[in-house]
This record gives sequence, C-alpha cells and structure tokens, in this order.
Amino acid sequence: MPPESGAGFPQTGETRGRYRIMIVAGEASGDLHGAYLVRAMKEMDPSLSFYGVGGEKMSREGVRLLADSSDLAVMGLVEVFFRLKFILGVMNKLKRSLETERPDLVILIDYPGFNLSLAKAAKKKGVKVFYYISPKVWAWRKGRIKTIRRVVDRMALIFPFEEEIFREAGVRATFVGHPLLDEIEIAGTADEIRCDLGLAEEKRTVALLPGSRESEVRALLPGMVGAAKILTARFGSGIQFVLPMAYTLSPEWIEGIAVSSGVPIRLVAGRTHEVLSAADAAIVASGTATLETALLVKPMVIVYKVSPLTFFLGKRVVRVKHIGLANIVAGRTVVPELIQQDFTAERVADEVTRILVDQNVRDTMIRELSEIRARLGNPGAARRAARLACDMLG
Repeated sequence: MPPESGAGFPQTGETRGRYRIMIVAGEASGDLHGAYLVRAMKEMDPSLSFYGVGGEKMSREGVRLLADSSDLAVMGLVEVFFRLKFILGVMNKLKRSLETERPDLVILIDYPGFNLSLAKAAKKKGVKVFYYISPKVWAWRKGRIKTIRRVVDRMALIFPFEEEIFREAGVRATFVGHPLLDEIEIAGTADEIRCDLGLAEEKRTVALLPGSRESEVRALLPGMVGAAKILTARFGSGIQFVLPMAYTLSPEWIEGIAVSSGVPIRLVAGRTHEVLSAADAAIVASGTATLETALLVKPMVIVYKVSPLTFFLGKRVVRVKHIGLANIVAGRTVVPELIQQDFTAERVADEVTRILVDQNVRDTMIRELSEIRARLGNPGAARRAARLACDMLG
C-alpha cells in the first residue's frame, strides 16, 4: 500500500533536524520508492528532514517539494527538448539549494540524465551522493559508469546482475533487493476485487496501463483503445476493460479519451495493483509497470512507441535484446513486446486474444512469470537502502 502519512517538515528558517537531505525522484515510480525510503530513514532517525523533487507520496512522508516529479516526467529524447527550459529551471533551483539549504546528503532515485548532472554539482560542493535505483548502464550509455564512479559515493541496486557490473568498475554498490516486493500487497480474491472496483465478476477483464507520463499516454493509449474496440467486436459483452489512472495525469483528459473511444472503459484512480489482480490480461507500457504485472503473475502484452527520431537515435545506443523489464529480468522472451511499427491495435488484440483463449499460452506465461519474483531477492529493499544512506551521515 502507498505511504499514508509523514512527520511535518521544518520549513526554511525553522529549526532543522540533525541532518537535512536533498532527495530527487523524477517520475511516479521514483516518487513511490522515495516515499518508502524516506519513511524507513525516519524510522531509523526521526530527526531527519528532507526536501527536493518528488510527488504526492513523498510529500505525504514530509518531503518539502521544490518541484513536482510529474512536471519532469517526459518520454523520449526529442520530447525532452520541448520541456528543456522548465527542466533546466528546476535543475538550477536544486543547485542553488546546495548553498542555501546546505544538505548533508543528496539522494538520487533513477532519472539519470537529470540526476547525474545534479550529482556532479553536489560533489563540487563537497556533499555526499547516494544513488538508489541505478541508471540502466547495462542497457545503454555504458560510459555513464565512469561518471558514476567519479560523482557517486554509494549506490543501492535493485537488480542482482547490476552488482557485479558496478563493482568491477570500482563503484561502491550493494544489491538491496527490489522495492516492488514490499509495495505489492493485495487483499482479496480477483472476484472480490472486481466487485469492489465496480466490475462484472463473470467477464473477461483486460487492464490498460498506458503509463504515468502525459507524453507516453498520448503515444500509447490510442493504440490500446483501438485494441479494446477489436476485442469488444470479438468477445462482445463478455469482455470488459479497466484503466488505473496515475495521479500524475489529468482525470478529465483520460476520461475524454476513454469516452470518445466508444468502448466502455472503467476508470479507476490509482489502485494499479488491485486492477492488475482483477485482470485476466493486461496491455502495459514498457517500464516499471511490466515488472509490477510480472510480480502479480498476470499475462501481458508490452507496448512502446516514441517519435521516429527518438526511436532512430535510441536503436543506436540501446544494447539489450528486450525493452520490457519483465523480459530483461527473465533473460528471455516471456511476454510479447510490440514496439513502434509493430504496435498496432490489431497486433495487440491478437496477442491478448491468444492469452484469453489459448490455455497453453496462458499457462506457460504464468509459469514463467512466477519465476521472475525469485530472481529479485527478498522483501525489505527500502530498509536496506535506508541503512546504507543513514550510514553516510555524520
């Protein structure tokens, strides 16, 4: 369950705790992981105070936000260009705060293009840097390892295969487990959850997860909705669709897209894990959500689409066979990936149909998804990362 509360934060000019910490998470998933990390650190030392960039969940844990992570969440190299002025403004504000707030530690969560630049500034000011959730140097931009070795004091890793990569490069890095193992807690059966979500218990249920960033939703949701139309034509009244809306998005905007599609789509505010638990299959944007879906052992189709120029440039730097985290962790193709021109409503509908009607396909996918959880260590990642961060203070 998401964090619900947090201690009050001492504003500038008030009495500060023993240590002040800057923490920066640039996306919705980072906000969730950051909230758990802050909570765990405060349990170890209630005097700690935090400020930086995050979202609603980090704010509820007492982090004073200088900017909201949803405003920084942009997908694709080209798309970043149009938000560059704002992003640089946030960066400058954080760099100035190294002087005005004088943090004792900087904690960076994923979001490498932004955070590594901030790490350089922090090191120049003599502030220790702790990186939680590593840049995916095993996928692209391996040269970042040299930068990390120079500007990051310690790392907490969430994938086991990362530890050897960083240690061989001379980076002080520790595998702490994946935070999703703690964050996915579901109570109730699929039928009970469907009832609670206002869904029919007897219908085939397909979850639509278009992402948490406006840019990716614009790119992906139309194709998902198109697939829903085709599936409705195939299954008639025996199928239903549900979409958990990320809090970073405008509900009115999402509702407008859903209504204009002509396909009944049940919209739910958040509750992604419950939605997935209620589903028979899911259409999921590439990203953390694919791992969440895998840990809930739900058959899925992974989709992804960016501008042609972004894709052209990305193909020349990405060094992994798969883009979906579920397949990357498994080390093989467990679930189908439909990327760029392969991402069409027809292709998505065909893959979902196979999952729903071919028991062998479904059983094989469920069996292979169930093996992924064992690869990600044990619960308690946030606590282990918090201990590493607290050890850096003083």
